[in-house]
Amino acid sequence: QVQLVESGGGLVQAGGSLRVSCVSSGPTFSSYVMGWFRQAPGKEREFVAGISTGGVNTYYKDSVKGRFTVSRDNAKNMVYLQMNSLQPEDTAVYFCAAGTTTQRMIRLGRMDYWGKGTLVTVSS
Repeated sequence: QVQLVESGGGLVQAGGSLRVSCVSSGPTFSSYVMGWFRQAPGKEREFVAGISTGGVNTYYKDSVKGRFTVSRDNAKNMVYLQMNSLQPEDTAVYFCAAGTTTQRMIRLGRMDYWGKGTLVTVSS
């Protein structure tokens, strides 16, 4: 069983930056593709970013490309999402998730394990 715990959320002004982190329990972290998702108030959860097991391949939702960067540290069982140039529409609960499927399925949210999320609020 994999447990994921997010941290680093908070309140930031538009144009600012924030880094959210996720720590995973268990010895098999490096075997999972990791993803970041978000759910804004009144909206469905959506894919934000994904990173391959070794961290070489990354992919993003179009609206965050060039502003967000996903990375991981397998030695620390950590995955990060650096968010720059934040906008009010980025306000959401951000979740990390672990999976063993394809990029297409990951973009659809077909993950095996989920954290409980951390709230990011961007004020205008």
